[in-house]
Amino acid sequence: MSDNAVSAENQQATLWFTRGRFPREAEGESSETIRQTPFTKAEILAYLHGAMHDASLNKGKRIRFVQVYEERLKMLQKMLKQIGYNSWIYREGKHRNLYALETLCKELDFRFNPQRLQGEQERVMYLRGFFDAEGGVPRNQGRFYIQLVQKDFAKMASIKNLLVSLDIESGKIHNPSRKVDPDYWRIFIVTKHHRLFANKIGSWHPIKGKILAQRMKI
Repeated sequence: MSDNAVSAENQQATLWFTRGRFPREAEGESSETIRQTPFTKAEILAYLHGAMHDASLNKGKRIRFVQVYEERLKMLQKMLKQIGYNSWIYREGKHRNLYALETLCKELDFRFNPQRLQGEQERVMYLRGFFDAEGGVPRNQGRFYIQLVQKDFAKMASIKNLLVSLDIESGKIHNPSRKVDPDYWRIFIVTKHHRLFANKIGSWHPIKGKILAQRMKI
């Protein structure tokens, strides 16, 4: 499939698959509006590569996402379908609230270098996928923060550079506790740029997206 706009057919009233920052249905937009906002293949692949930070390689060739939120996997499945790849979702055990998606998509690569991304929208999509996989916001009403975490220092440095390219400021890359995990790296989005992050990057995660929208009152 070419890198032109990908058809948005069969999206119907899906909660997730829109160009915006947060689930559109939650903001009252119609399914007709949703259907009129297609993505390019490159943008979809950028998001999926970001989301792969909580995926693994199964049996040497199948990319495997595991989530407690089945609706998130259905969103990924729809994205893969839009670029011409099949995937399957199954429950992990009969009594576990855990779901997995597997795909043989040949265009996804764990060695993907985000510095290769072309254009602002691809960088936005990659960071949104990364935040949905490895980002964090508080669930309570206490002090608000936006964090991004990663066990690869070089990858975290790349994430920080992408944020800089989008004029989003973040703090120093740091390790919260070398005793607990010497390879765990974290950055916080500076407070004055919380709203900018929410506006520009946002989230399609079923919990994080709602928290960002509510706390930023967007």
